[in-house]
Amino acid sequence: MSAMFKKTVLLLALAGVSLTTLAAELRVMTHSSFSLPKERIAEFEKQSGAKLAIIKGGDAGEMLNKLILTRANPVADVVYGIDNTLIGKANAAGVLEATSSKVGRNVAAASLPGAVAIDYGYVTLNIDKAWFAGSKLPLPATLDDLTKPAYKDLLVVENPATSSPGLAFLLATIAGKGEEGAFQWWGKLRDNGLKVTKGWSEAYYTDFTRNGGARPIVVSYATSPAAEVFYSKEKLAESPTANLLLKGGVFMQVEGVARVKGGLQPQLAQQFVDFLRGEAVQKDLQTSMWMYPAVAGVALAPVFKHAAQPASFSNPDLKAMQHKTAAWVSRWTRLVIKNAP
Repeated sequence: MSAMFKKTVLLLALAGVSLTTLAAELRVMTHSSFSLPKERIAEFEKQSGAKLAIIKGGDAGEMLNKLILTRANPVADVVYGIDNTLIGKANAAGVLEATSSKVGRNVAAASLPGAVAIDYGYVTLNIDKAWFAGSKLPLPATLDDLTKPAYKDLLVVENPATSSPGLAFLLATIAGKGEEGAFQWWGKLRDNGLKVTKGWSEAYYTDFTRNGGARPIVVSYATSPAAEVFYSKEKLAESPTANLLLKGGVFMQVEGVARVKGGLQPQLAQQFVDFLRGEAVQKDLQTSMWMYPAVAGVALAPVFKHAAQPASFSNPDLKAMQHKTAAWVSRWTRLVIKNAP
């Protein structure tokens, strides 16, 4: 026994602390939307004997940038919330340890190279049913319909430079229409009264007519109609909103978890990865983070009958998203924001 170790044991004894009572700490970096019931967090801490330190890193892009800036001295051991728009950048930056899990198998298309899929969802257009019923205006059948005079001033989207759903929707239009066709469409949309907000909360809770705004079409999620029913103060038989699943207007987002390269607790980090793949978490995340479970065979929450999954979606390939997204966002900003009327 070294003199230094003897000294440490003596100091702990004098303080009334035994070595067995010193719980390890697992630092978990997440995006700001991470939410699990407290009992799930307590369950992991009991199983692992470790204390979870949840570090909210802002939106997913901001979170990844923090990991990149601190890679010489990592501030987390494991990260949740890296998605398919960011996994290429994360792998290229070398901030993740290649991570896998033997718990469960993925649903189709829910995979992330170098990380473990935990949940997935769809960014799409939502409409206010009551507004359209009252206006007698037919629902748009294509993205091009949204550029017609009848739909002027009806759409609100989030800025892809500052919003994850905004970015996902931009990527869907590029995959669906091709790069040049998409930007031509965005120019027409801008001239037809498009409104752009910084983030989802502003678009959905301020500008969407369902919440007192003036825009009956909003970029949101395929699960948003289910959330409307779930959180309603009155019992609803159907949702007051619906998904508008237009070709080129649906993006499949896959979120995952991975060990951080250089993290202090690699074994605990792997235990947390496997924990997130467990059935209890996979069920709870549906109505806490409003995403679909990535593990096949997990039953959907009953309220998800109001969140039917799209039959198809439009995603650029992972390499294109890694290498071209920054240029696409810059081009969109010049076209839609700087050239706005």
